[in-house]
Amino acid sequence: MIKRKPSKNPQQKLIRKLDSVFSTYIRMRDADSNGFIRCCTCGRIAFWKESDCGHYHGRQYMSTRWDESNCHAQCRQCNRFNEGEKAAYKEFLIKKYGQEAADLLEVKRRLTRRWHRFELEAMIVLYKEELKKIEAKPMQD
Repeated sequence: MIKRKPSKNPQQKLIRKLDSVFSTYIRMRDADSNGFIRCCTCGRIAFWKESDCGHYHGRQYMSTRWDESNCHAQCRQCNRFNEGEKAAYKEFLIKKYGQEAADLLEVKRRLTRRWHRFELEAMIVLYKEELKKIEAKPMQD
């Protein structure tokens, strides 16, 4: 993992914190009751802590960065080393949400989005609450 210099910009700190909470949420959302995910692009099984929050449209697109339909659990091989397996990811999105939703996500990606501090803070609170709900569910034996 690459260590980054601490930012003096409070907005950047919030973005990093939201990225972390959101990534955990997506991977846990997509995990089964035993904590295992199936990669959305190759089908490989991995424990949620050993997987990534893969983005169909990369994190540089702020309008889709924290869009739940743009983000799914993905194995590290596909996400980090195979550039997200975009063709397989698109097939997954169409199968899961339909062509219209995939097209809408493409349009949304092109929108310019600047997040305000209060929005980032609110999303951090929201996804922390969602994580509590997931953690409260009983695990299967």
